[in-house]
Amino acid sequence: MSEQTNPHHLRRWSILMVIGVAQLMVVLDATVVNIALPSAQHALHFSNVNRQWVVTAYALAFGSLLLLGGRISDFFGRKWTFIGGLAGFAVASAVGGAAQSFDMLVAARAVQGAFGALLAPAALSLLTTTFTQPGERAKAFGIYGAIAGSGASIGLLLGGMLTSVLSWRYTMFVNLIFAAAAIAGGLALLHNQRPATRPRIDIPGVATVSGGLFSIVYGFNHAQTTSWGNPVTVAFLVAAVVLIGGFLAIERRSASPLLPLRIVTNRNRGAAFLSVGVTSAGMFGVFLFLTYWLQQNLGLSPIMSGVAFLPLTLTVMATAVISQTRLVPRFGPRPIVAPGMLFAAAGMVLLTRLGVHSSYAAAVLPTLLLMGTGMGLIFAPSMSTATLGVRPADAGVASATVNTMQQVGASVGTALLSTIATSSLGRIPSATSVVHGYTLAFGVSAGIFAVGAIAAALLFESGAHRTASVPAGEIVALG
Repeated sequence: MSEQTNPHHLRRWSILMVIGVAQLMVVLDATVVNIALPSAQHALHFSNVNRQWVVTAYALAFGSLLLLGGRISDFFGRKWTFIGGLAGFAVASAVGGAAQSFDMLVAARAVQGAFGALLAPAALSLLTTTFTQPGERAKAFGIYGAIAGSGASIGLLLGGMLTSVLSWRYTMFVNLIFAAAAIAGGLALLHNQRPATRPRIDIPGVATVSGGLFSIVYGFNHAQTTSWGNPVTVAFLVAAVVLIGGFLAIERRSASPLLPLRIVTNRNRGAAFLSVGVTSAGMFGVFLFLTYWLQQNLGLSPIMSGVAFLPLTLTVMATAVISQTRLVPRFGPRPIVAPGMLFAAAGMVLLTRLGVHSSYAAAVLPTLLLMGTGMGLIFAPSMSTATLGVRPADAGVASATVNTMQQVGASVGTALLSTIATSSLGRIPSATSVVHGYTLAFGVSAGIFAVGAIAAALLFESGAHRTASVPAGEIVALG
């Protein structure tokens, strides 16, 4: 699609702002609610056992419906899918913020996840189809990658501020501001774009992949709260393997596949998807356990814990833009993403030396700077590469695959690292044993990033990208 036929070209930078606001809302929600959980638990009187469902309900709906959400935007148009996702997310957030019971809160979180699965792929596919000129695309994806990489740490800061100054309910209500701004911008700036001919929706593919992704996320979350040998955990993980295998078999034969296999079998895109998943799995060692350490060992408040992550946030933002605009166009993703993994691994290795009485400046700050550099080098190039050269009619499902890898990686990493961290605790955990558990998890996280570095070095093609051409007449634009 050329600049002349792209209805968004003249307003592309304003559209980037709208997409950025929507993406920030989605990535914030992964952590902004976490820091408010103790206050919500006290207000609604639910148990520690049930507390995880406030997070898990969102993850289950979001992770299992992403591919369907991506295909819906391809079939019916990205503008209205984007706006519909925003509106539904806002309504669910309002219900969650006003929740008077645990069941009401969990139901609202599940609905948030379902509409997030519509919104996130539509946002990334809009970015993919709006910025087609290589230099501008690099800059746009640098900004988008900075938001994706730093959103979790911003969520910790925002969640702490809202909970401390106002109430835990405002961690949900704040989404109304983000959604209203993005909806207004979307209505004013976006044109609806859909395929000239709409194929049938692949119902068997939808059923198997949604069930398979649900089983992966639920199985790993269940392992986190029970054990890897628990019959329910094993049953869901086995079901995930069977359903995903069935999905791949269906897609090979389907005349109108939900996920055309050409998207994932492309070497660079496959490497990019894997890099996003590996990074999401490894990085949660920082956010999950380091947040606990800052509050329990340094005695920081929720607000100050969020402030402590600001060096990481700022480093991600700077590195993501520089890597995507200056380095990737010249060298390609392989010599950028693989070193990014090594930077992240080095940061996690430093954290294995964390002790009960360590200081922030000596033990934590260097890690945050290394992690920020690594994540900036990974996220923007990987997200750009994952959607580079896809046909406009496949942009939604390619974008959904990026988000799916991010969500599945986060679920797998959280469950795996949590299990490792708690495995070292005795019957009466001490401060020393708790921190030892954290350092074990940090070591495993370093190993995850090291494997990711090897995979990125082997799988990405060498050399700079060449933008693939898009067949003419692939989409039509509607006002």
